[in-house]
Amino acid sequence: MHISVGSFHRSHQAVYFDDLAQRGISRDWGLVGVGLHRPEMREALTVQDGLYTVVSRSAAGDEARVIGVIGRYHYAPEEGDGVLAALADPRTRVVTLTITGYAYHVDPRTGLFDEHDPAAAAELADDGHPTSALGFIVEGLARRRAAGHPGFTVISCDNVPDNGSMTRTAVVSYARLRDESLADWIDEHVAFPSSMVDRITPQTTTRDRDWVEETFGVDDRWPVITEPFSQWIIEDTFCNGRPPLDEVGVRFVDDVRPYALMKTRLLNATHCALGHLGSLAGLRRMDEAMADPVFAAYADRLMASVEPLLPPVGGIDLGEYRAVLLERFGNPKIGDSLERLRRAGSAKLPRHVLSSLREARAAGLPHELLLLAVAGWCRSLRGVDDVGRLLRIDDPMGERLHELAVLGGTDPRALLFERSVFGTIGDDAELVAELERVLEAMERDGTRAVVADALQASDAILTA
Repeated sequence: MHISVGSFHRSHQAVYFDDLAQRGISRDWGLVGVGLHRPEMREALTVQDGLYTVVSRSAAGDEARVIGVIGRYHYAPEEGDGVLAALADPRTRVVTLTITGYAYHVDPRTGLFDEHDPAAAAELADDGHPTSALGFIVEGLARRRAAGHPGFTVISCDNVPDNGSMTRTAVVSYARLRDESLADWIDEHVAFPSSMVDRITPQTTTRDRDWVEETFGVDDRWPVITEPFSQWIIEDTFCNGRPPLDEVGVRFVDDVRPYALMKTRLLNATHCALGHLGSLAGLRRMDEAMADPVFAAYADRLMASVEPLLPPVGGIDLGEYRAVLLERFGNPKIGDSLERLRRAGSAKLPRHVLSSLREARAAGLPHELLLLAVAGWCRSLRGVDDVGRLLRIDDPMGERLHELAVLGGTDPRALLFERSVFGTIGDDAELVAELERVLEAMERDGTRAVVADALQASDAILTA
């Protein structure tokens, strides 16, 4: 079962399970999809018998395939009984999640579950009628325990550090608010392996739908457009059977953390940086940013500055990985929107950028390009680009952060003392002053010019 079926899941996890069926490797693994928020997905998949099209696009050409692995789909707000029946069914052995980091209700700074979350409290008060992913999982496991069935493996595919540990904390803590003995049973009988997933998958547009029909003759209500590259790393910890995904390209490892750190601090950090800096400069797509020599050089140099902070990653050459990333970023057939990359910056920047910035400062390594990424976010929170065009702020903390950014202008102190995002970075007076100078330069000279100047300064440091 996969909870929260969206474009990324359909381009990634579902494709791997479809590969198992297509290649005849295993007929024991199918997929039940669950939607939490969008009835439109149910409408699209139901009328198409669960079938949909995935098109991988690159300069080398376009390749379409029909995915048929989703045997059933339940829209949870209206089909909760069907979701719970599937979770309680002993044939369900793995549950994967793409529910976003916020949905786990775990404070990333403390690692503790927020037991005072009002949504969780309301759900627990209505015992047996869950509405959230955590609620469904706990109720499903409670029914399995009562029936004498084994637990299932829960795999978070969300882009957060130690997502396996976080998912265990979330599920067990949620269960403990309901029943101590149930929480203990889950902690003992359910596996929560960490995982790392990667495949750039923009949102599907009406133009994409029309293009798929015109190009391939497929009338698909919700096709998925993605890139050829795909990667899935999973900690080899399962409690009720392991699907043979290693036969179709998934890598099972003892420790996912080096792979996840590599991806978040190189790919995701660069996405964050260019999402904000490129938007401020008037660009709208990632491939447009990579076609600009200034931003392309910045992306390469930013990742190179982060590489010394990363641990060795088994089977991966970081230089080659960086080169592949640059090629992926510049894929003109994908055209990933910078607006999408700006989304939820209050969650992304601390994990992907600020963590590297802190380590670089502590190690005495160059950090100016990382600081520039932070400056881009701070400035974009004002809601306009360099020439005054509106920039949408799509962030759970957006309203408050926008107010702080407008209030502070080129003075970042009001923003930096939002400790839920920045932690103790605002206490570093030297760094705060440095960030303020960057923001003043962006106000005076424009974002692209400041990025170009930062690259020249970086060259001078390397030469020296």
